[in-house]
Amino acid sequence: MLKRKKRKLSDEEIVKIVVEEKSHDDFGILYDRYAEKVYHKCISFVKDTDLAQDLAHDIFIKTFVNLSRFTHKSRFSTWLYSLTYNFCIDYLRKNNKVRYESDDQLVNIPNDEDDRNEKELLSLKASRLASVLDLISPDDKAILLMKYQDDMSVKDLEAALEISESAVKMRVKRARAKAVETYRKTYTDE
Repeated sequence: MLKRKKRKLSDEEIVKIVVEEKSHDDFGILYDRYAEKVYHKCISFVKDTDLAQDLAHDIFIKTFVNLSRFTHKSRFSTWLYSLTYNFCIDYLRKNNKVRYESDDQLVNIPNDEDDRNEKELLSLKASRLASVLDLISPDDKAILLMKYQDDMSVKDLEAALEISESAVKMRVKRARAKAVETYRKTYTDE
């Protein structure tokens, strides 16, 4: 009965219980709520089911160990997704020999061009968008997924990435421009 009542608590309330009581069982509630989502985020980065399962497992271990660091400045889901994206990006950096082009040429993107980039990016077919996201840097891919797939607000992105509002907006703008540029280079023949 008590476990059923706990299942109705918010994520943040469960985090508090887990931290105070060091309860593995209560952490299991959070795991049940987010395991599939974390796994799907991992697979979107590594494209390998076994590796994605391993990464998701490691992410939940890291989450449990670091749960006392959750500051409640954002939702638990935002914090967990940030941890997931960062973990996947770090994995790719450590284990991937692919290098990505510098974004130096994308420093000053006019707002009207950024608006066109966003419209073009949002109009891409899912299969093409997925291939474009695989071709850009993991950092750019992560911020675009957080913004558009997870529908995170600028405030959520600020909290998740621990950067200022203007830095969030600039990173999103640059990532959009990089994705559109990559799309145009990849699909120019059509």
